[in-house]
Amino acid sequence: MNNTYIQKQIQQPTWYLIDAKSKNLGRLSTFISVLLKGKNKVKYTLHVNPKIHIIIINAQYIHVTGQKKSQKVYKRHSGKPGKLKQETFEHLNKRIPNRIIEHSVKGMLPKNSLGRQLFRQLYIYPDTQHPHIAQKPKIITFT
Repeated sequence: MNNTYIQKQIQQPTWYLIDAKSKNLGRLSTFISVLLKGKNKVKYTLHVNPKIHIIIINAQYIHVTGQKKSQKVYKRHSGKPGKLKQETFEHLNKRIPNRIIEHSVKGMLPKNSLGRQLFRQLYIYPDTQHPHIAQKPKIITFT
């Protein structure tokens, strides 16, 4: 009989830096979620956290196709009657540009404790400055 390989927990975290300037939102989010889950690794295991941390800079310059800048609506609800808040992509991008990529990537991660753990390993900044220089992240060029 064949033995099933079970990966042990990874000790050393890997840090990546991605520039989101003029990148397509959906394609970038898919790429990030695949990296966070570790599906690009040879020893990918479904239930193991690969300890990959991703830093995204220039989040305010993200690109969307078509009329989504004016038509895409982000909703949030406080739980109280009549307290549904709605805002367009343009307005949210001016107010909190990080929230757009966070919302997109979070929807592509598993809906369980591992997904929440992976989401905490994502760091998004609206411009080029970030406080993770000491981790020496590897720069990834995404086309």
